[in-house]
Amino acid sequence: MYTQKLHAGSEFPDVSATLHSGESVSLDNRREGCDWKMVVVYRGKHCPICTKFLNALEDYKARLLELGVDFVAVSADSKAQLDAHLDDLSITFPIAYGLSEQDMKTLGVYISQPRSEKETDHNFAEPALFVLNKDNKVQIIDVANAPFVRPDLEQLVSGLEFIRKPENNYPIRGTHSS
Repeated sequence: MYTQKLHAGSEFPDVSATLHSGESVSLDNRREGCDWKMVVVYRGKHCPICTKFLNALEDYKARLLELGVDFVAVSADSKAQLDAHLDDLSITFPIAYGLSEQDMKTLGVYISQPRSEKETDHNFAEPALFVLNKDNKVQIIDVANAPFVRPDLEQLVSGLEFIRKPENNYPIRGTHSS
């Protein structure tokens, strides 16, 4: 099965999910004081690598917010699955559930079927990360087809620190087509 991928520099699509609080939110909404947004798509409660990554992301929250980069994590899990997952998470950033299969296709993420009922009860997104600039364009994109491939958070945040300095005038990379 092939998926349509988002491209660097493209407009981020209007995709919504439900925050743990029950509030529906557009994934590109930004908190006050932030003009950029990072959307982290994770596999779900069943993935211990996702749990580790989300917990590590918490350590970068202050640096990201200092840069004006808001962020949210989202999966296709149900509310009950997210509630259970919170027992293993030590995070204070927004986390959402209910990403539909159509939303996953719109985002261009890889979609997997569970290996068994013990894993989960629905198709789920493989890991992806999108950083949206102030114009809602995809500045950085990372889409993986397996849980073992994720950006190094220190390198990512250090890179965002570089990009966000106006004197660096750093463009969106990967937009040249032959």
